Amino acid sequence: MRSRVLFGIFIMALLAFSFTVTLTNLFMRDITRVAASLSLTTLSFSGLLMVLFIGTNLISKDIDKRTIYMVISRPISRTEYVVGKFIGLCLLIILAVLFLGCISSIPVYISGMTYDNPLAGFKWGVYFAAIIMIAMKLMLVASLIMFFSAITSTSFISLILTVATYIVGSTIEVAKGLMDVKMEGVEISPFMGALIQAVYFVFPNLSLFDLKIQAVHGIALSAGYLFWICIYWLFYTGIMITGGALIMERREFP
Repeated sequence: MRSRVLFGIFIMALLAFSFTVTLTNLFMRDITRVAASLSLTTLSFSGLLMVLFIGTNLISKDIDKRTIYMVISRPISRTEYVVGKFIGLCLLIILAVLFLGCISSIPVYISGMTYDNPLAGFKWGVYFAAIIMIAMKLMLVASLIMFFSAITSTSFISLILTVATYIVGSTIEVAKGLMDVKMEGVEISPFMGALIQAVYFVFPNLSLFDLKIQAVHGIALSAGYLFWICIYWLFYTGIMITGGALIMERREFP
């Protein structure tokens, strides 16, 4: 909480939310949709920066400064150390998303009051559900950071691996969709098809947690859809934390 990076990201997010109110005035119609889209994008990007810059230093800083010996010398297992770091980061994510989520709703509310469009179809329930999914996505990214931090002692390598996984996980759904659609004159080699399938099942599908389109257009979300997303989140997060804990148990520190 004393990190200057955290407060810098918060200030940047607040400025972006303020800019959203000004930018939406340039649109003549669907102002609420534009404000909701910009607010959710700002919230997701700010949260991602926070997780990357703070999460990648949690374990690597302890290893570099040798403060990890003060922890593992106590009656605390390395698994508890990894899980504790992850829970602490998740609590920070929940607090930050709760704060920024409330702030993000202000430009949307102001835009709706400025231009009331009954045909907009915007629903606050779906909007807040999208915010919850952003928090879940950030916690999944945090589990990736814990996993990669257990493998390497360098925060930069952990950051690169996490960013690469995030990019692949955010775009793999589009790649698989293009592969499934049979376009005329376009052929995909069997090797490329098998590679895309393998990447699709190995990397986390982060696009599942992006409900911006549903929130902007007020598309109702079924309980079954949200349930399976939560199951997927629990499954993948559990695998990453378990893998990171097992690697940390067998790791030798310099």
